[in-house]
Amino acid sequence: MSKCCLGILLSMVCLSSVLVGCSGGTKSPVNPSGTGSSSGPVKQIGISILTTANPFFVEISDSVKEAAKKAGYELISVSGEYDSNKQQNQVKDFIVQRVSAIILTPCDSRAVGTAIQEANAAGIPVFTADIASIAPGAKVVTHVATDNYSGGRQAAIAMIEALAGQGKVAILDFPQVESVMLRTKGFREELEEQKQSKGVTIQIVGVLPGDGAKDKSYKATQDLLQSHPDLNGIFAINDPSALGCYAALENAGVADKIKIVGFDGQNDGKRAIRDGKIYADPIQFPVRIGQQTMEVILKYLNGEEVPPEILIPTELYRQSDGKSDTTL
Repeated sequence: MSKCCLGILLSMVCLSSVLVGCSGGTKSPVNPSGTGSSSGPVKQIGISILTTANPFFVEISDSVKEAAKKAGYELISVSGEYDSNKQQNQVKDFIVQRVSAIILTPCDSRAVGTAIQEANAAGIPVFTADIASIAPGAKVVTHVATDNYSGGRQAAIAMIEALAGQGKVAILDFPQVESVMLRTKGFREELEEQKQSKGVTIQIVGVLPGDGAKDKSYKATQDLLQSHPDLNGIFAINDPSALGCYAALENAGVADKIKIVGFDGQNDGKRAIRDGKIYADPIQFPVRIGQQTMEVILKYLNGEEVPPEILIPTELYRQSDGKSDTTL
């Protein structure tokens, strides 16, 4: 072989070695999203609920936890306990922990805006469950909740039934939260429509904050009885409010004279309906709220389009339902 040919051959071998070495030194990233590696960091989702004192919110959190676990996520669950500042600090902790998503049931639908904006700035998607944010400039991906407006209308229908369309009623309110705003709006508008169309004469004569809590609703009911001794009915915006209301009426000796319509459908509330202490509840489905919240989070994190709002209808639960309910 000539020296010239030998030189060309050696050059080709060297070039081939270089090319093989280059192609073998760079690997495609394995599982760039981190969803399938057991050795990678644990994926986390943070949830801050309104309170653990109401079983409704605990059920939401528990159902999210179960769905998250099936999807390979760990849920960090905390509670604001009606304190918007505490809830904001919890969101700060979630941001430091670099959770994949944040779920909130706001302690205050307006004040929660600052916390949501901090999560927005950190690039962490925020979802709300049951209670929405109404803070301007705060971006929430999806809100999953009961159709509270429709539920409020159902509560008014129940009150009309209970009072045969006439009488004086009061509302135990919780004006800081958006879900209750919708309930009371629906309640008022259904009464007004039935006044116009069916001659209903029920009047709302008093509104006091019970803040969705049994103890505060007990005291608010006492105050209502002082200022309106001729009350015929009370709309309590959730089961703890309704149970606190009943305790105050019983203590005053007027539990058989004033009808209570609640909202929620927790087991304590259902038992009270069965026993005739509460007339009816539009019942909610907290497990479905939690499950659907987790479903929409997974879709969003997977790059799918998701709706801005998912509403779950209520069902009116009366004494006849309670008496046939084998779960109580």
